Amino acid sequence: MLVPLSEAVSFTHNEDIECGFISETQVLPLVIINKKSDLNIDQWFEQNREVLIGLRQEYGAILFRGFGVESAAAFESFVDTSSGGSLDTYQERQLKRDRIEGNVFTSTAHPKEGEIFLHNEQSFNLQFPRFVYFNCHKVAPVGGATPLADTRKVFNAVPEELRNKLIKLGYMYRRNFMPNLYCDWKWAFQSETQEQAEEYFKANEISWKWHDKGLITLSTEQVRPVALAHPETGEKCWFNHCTSFNVNTIEPRARQFLKGSLSEHEYPNHTYYGDGTPISEEDSETLKQAYLAEKVTFQWVKGDVLMVDNLSVAHAREPFDGDRLVLTAFSDLHDWKDTTL
Repeated sequence: MLVPLSEAVSFTHNEDIECGFISETQVLPLVIINKKSDLNIDQWFEQNREVLIGLRQEYGAILFRGFGVESAAAFESFVDTSSGGSLDTYQERQLKRDRIEGNVFTSTAHPKEGEIFLHNEQSFNLQFPRFVYFNCHKVAPVGGATPLADTRKVFNAVPEELRNKLIKLGYMYRRNFMPNLYCDWKWAFQSETQEQAEEYFKANEISWKWHDKGLITLSTEQVRPVALAHPETGEKCWFNHCTSFNVNTIEPRARQFLKGSLSEHEYPNHTYYGDGTPISEEDSETLKQAYLAEKVTFQWVKGDVLMVDNLSVAHAREPFDGDRLVLTAFSDLHDWKDTTL
C-alpha cells in the first residue's frame, strides 16, 4: 500500500492507477502502480504526458509497476514514447555493457559481489544523457537493488566550504590503462589507433600521455565541473563522478588491493581537485556521507520500469547473489556547455 501524495493527481483510467510513495519519509522514487493488466504503458503515458513530465521534474524518478514491460522491444518503445528517443551512446567506456536489442543494454558487468556507488550517468563526458531508464527482467534472490539519491539534496548536504572549493576548481579525473587490468584503452575510447584516440581526446578536452615502458600504456586526465543548474527548474544539482571514482570510495577489499599494489599515480581510476591536488581521505569521506545521507532504495519486481532524471537523481547498484537482469537505456543528449550554475 502506497502513501498517497498530499495533493491527488488525476490520470486517465484513474480507478486503475495507484500513485504514491514507499513510505511517509521516502519520496523517491514516485511509484505508479497499474492495477489493470491490459493497460498499455505507451498509450497511457501519451494520455497523461503533461502530468507525468511534471511529476518527473518534481520528484526526479518515477517507478512504473504492473505494466508488464518484459521485453527489450517494449522497454525501448516506452523510452521512445516518454522522451526524445533512445540513444546509441556509450562514450569513454568504464564497464562492459551488452547490447540486447536496438539501444537497450545490460546495466553493467561489474562483479555481483561489488557495489557501484551513487553517480550520475556519464557526467564526466562533455555530453551526457538527460534521462536514464531501467527495466527489471530478473530479480536477484538477494540484494541487487538500484539505490537512488536526490542530487539537489546532496548539493545542500555537502559542507559549504568544501562545496565552494569544488565548484571553483572542479575535479580532475585520472585514468591509467594497463594490460589485463580494468579495461583496454581501445575499447574505452572506441579507437583502433593512437591517432584516433588522440583525435577524441582533443575534441573532448582530455589530456593524455602514452607510456613506452612500465605497466601503464596510457594515462588520461580531464577536469569537469561538480554541479549544474537544472535546465528546467534552475535548481542546483550535485552532478559528477568525483566521489564514485575516488579510490577511497570503492569497497574495502578492492581499495586495499589497489593501495597495496600500486602507487597513487598508478590507480586505474582516481579523482583530485581540479588543480591536481589530492582530495584528502577526510574530504572524500565527507562527500561520501553527503550521498549516503540521501540514499534511498526499493525492491525490484519483474516488469518494473524506472525513469530517472539523470541530473536531479543519482543511481547506484547493490551487491547481489544469484542471477539478476536489469536493462538500461538513455535518452536526450545534453551538453555541459549548455548547463551552468
